[in-house]
Amino acid sequence: MQALRRVADVKTRYGGRFVQAIDGIEGSVSARKDWIYFVNGYEADRGAAEYRLHPGDVEWWDYRSWAGKALHVPVVVGAFPEPFLHGYAGKRLPAAVVSADPAGGHALAKLLHGRFVRIKKDAADVQARDANVLFLSRGPTRFVGRATAPGRPVSFTFSGDWHALIRGAYRYRYEVP
Repeated sequence: MQALRRVADVKTRYGGRFVQAIDGIEGSVSARKDWIYFVNGYEADRGAAEYRLHPGDVEWWDYRSWAGKALHVPVVVGAFPEPFLHGYAGKRLPAAVVSADPAGGHALAKLLHGRFVRIKKDAADVQARDANVLFLSRGPTRFVGRATAPGRPVSFTFSGDWHALIRGAYRYRYEVP
């Protein structure tokens, strides 16, 4: 909450624990819209006043509908290379890049401070471990993230030009279904 207050005009509710408005854009019960925040790509599991940011964390505020499926989005790929780099609540999980393309796999593993695993070697073993995993594949551009809870392992699947991931072309871009 303190970091947000440094860069924006913030109005709170519930005793200052939750954000009601940022720079005049207010949440609305009747419109079913509110401010939701993410830390390193993970949807936060507590109010902003209770979360302590750690060095390097990326805090992201998103104004959107909380109706239906749009309410819960456990992880967003738009924060990539997060949560691979900083994790959640100061805890970073090991990272692995699974790919048939050694050039892309090694380059992205280096970016994520992780390891490269050939897709045909032991990809199933990587999934079972307590690690964040990026799967690279060929095909039309598609970037999907899955997670169960903040701080738990994420699984990102990317198809397309892996060079774009390194350049940051997908940073802060995502859609809620």
